[in-house]
Amino acid sequence: MPKARINPWIVVGLCFAVLSIAMSARQSVSIMTDEWVRTLGWSKTFIGSGQSLAFVMVAIFSPIIGNLADRFGARAMLSAGLGVISIAFLSFALFPVAGLYIVGYGVIGGIGFAAANMHLISTALAKLFDKNRGLATGIANSGATAGQFITVPLLTIGLTHFSWRWSLALVGVACLAMAVVIWIMLKPTEEEVVERRQNLSQEPLWSRLKFLLANKTFHILFWSFFICGVTTTGAIETHFLPYAAFCGFPPVPASGIYGLIAAINFCGMFLSGYLTDRMNRPLLLGSIYLVRALSFIVLMNVGTSYEMMFVFAVMFGLFDYSTVPPTASLAASHLGLKIMGLAMGLISGGHALGGAVGAFFGGYLFDLFARYTEMWWASFAVAILAGLMVFIVRENRGSQPVPA
Repeated sequence: MPKARINPWIVVGLCFAVLSIAMSARQSVSIMTDEWVRTLGWSKTFIGSGQSLAFVMVAIFSPIIGNLADRFGARAMLSAGLGVISIAFLSFALFPVAGLYIVGYGVIGGIGFAAANMHLISTALAKLFDKNRGLATGIANSGATAGQFITVPLLTIGLTHFSWRWSLALVGVACLAMAVVIWIMLKPTEEEVVERRQNLSQEPLWSRLKFLLANKTFHILFWSFFICGVTTTGAIETHFLPYAAFCGFPPVPASGIYGLIAAINFCGMFLSGYLTDRMNRPLLLGSIYLVRALSFIVLMNVGTSYEMMFVFAVMFGLFDYSTVPPTASLAASHLGLKIMGLAMGLISGGHALGGAVGAFFGGYLFDLFARYTEMWWASFAVAILAGLMVFIVRENRGSQPVPA
């Protein structure tokens, strides 16, 4: 008797948990920075270099892992990614030396973060859901934000009452336990095994890359998501708190506003996923970028007003990670499910590169002009560009193109 497929909504819950744990692991360095400066004598520049290296590894390995997911399935890649993160964190917790931080967190951890990531979750759910695909993607990927409310506070408590080494060890154990759960729960059906074997024997990598590089929709999704990285990871996640301090906001209220952005972001993912299934997706995605652009106008006019900062938090929070469900849905219908892992891996790599570019130029422009105005105008302009680019894509819901 053929093995029954697991309830798809249970898979959504598992993917939510994966991202909550993995993204909390990625954010743990920010929590530990001051403690490492005090106890290990490291500079913030050195600690930041490890973080930057991890992002570079995400950009490099996201397409590679996406391609492997097309061949071997998301189950194998998610379990391997969580296992790799576990090895990196447990090793560094046992032997807290500078070289192991760079190699463990920056290189090995970066590869793990590339696997236990939103692009792989989006690909897995796109292949599992036909109806409610956008909603499922939005719920699962909101785990990336939920980690800031669930596991990050636990890390902070561990740091306060125990030590940073015990906290990181706990992260490593949690990742290992989640890897085992994913491996046990997401066993493929016989039909999926047969289909995967067929995929292994056809469509060489070059043919799939050639198809993507010749596809106008792929380029629009790639470059719009690159811009998404510039304006989110690069601009806001890196420079919002320094900008708030520059405006005169005390650290605690500024952190509270940043937390509000994350909370609204969580709701925005649900709403975006729901709308992705029910309206014109290029119109939805393009509108998200345009409203995000307007939020930078609000940010430039905050001054010392808490009310204006609250307006910005709501506007930006709603239209931050909300780009993921429509982008993944458009990739599924316009590029095809058989190569979606590779396509979303490349698109996700573009987002990571955009984040690196935005983070660098935000600092460069501030050093040049001693203000953030130019960075916010640049973010406004490129977000407008992303929105206009996406409007070019034609709605093609339900189509499943196959690469030549």
